[in-house]
Amino acid sequence: KVCQMANVLKALGIQKGDRVCLYLPMIPSTAIAMLACARIGAIHTVVFAGFSAQALRSRIIDAECTCVITADENIRGGKTYPLKANVAQALSEPSAVTQVLVIKNTGNPVPADPLRDIWYHDVAPSQSNWCPPESMEAEDPLFILYTSGSTGSPKGVLHTTAGYALYAAMTFRWVFDY
Repeated sequence: KVCQMANVLKALGIQKGDRVCLYLPMIPSTAIAMLACARIGAIHTVVFAGFSAQALRSRIIDAECTCVITADENIRGGKTYPLKANVAQALSEPSAVTQVLVIKNTGNPVPADPLRDIWYHDVAPSQSNWCPPESMEAEDPLFILYTSGSTGSPKGVLHTTAGYALYAAMTFRWVFDY
């Protein structure tokens, strides 16, 4: 699934160093998208699916994203949240985003821009389930994580490929006494 999504992103022209915004609910596709971006060297930023269109827009612009991966809608606590509609609103003013990859989550109809929006389930079956990993340097960017912005403008923190991997490995070793 990771390789297949990586190949979808590559077919859309996403390559090493490009920035991709993930505005997804807590579904398997979220982890798959993060790993697919890492596999091809694209820098991803995850935006909490409960954030408004304006909060999403500010992070898309700050991170200089050219692609957004989202879902049609999210269901949380029995309530439906219009993720795709929020993306459309966030992109109603000019930005660098040229493509929106949409994951079918609820299956409810949502507004779509035929020039920009691509349904994942339409393009994924034609992609291979193998994608060679991009060679990365230790200090190459991996992802950007933003603060909540509750005390001012959200601040983006850039995590590097080896820096994050080393942090995760050492934390696992020390915390779990592995």
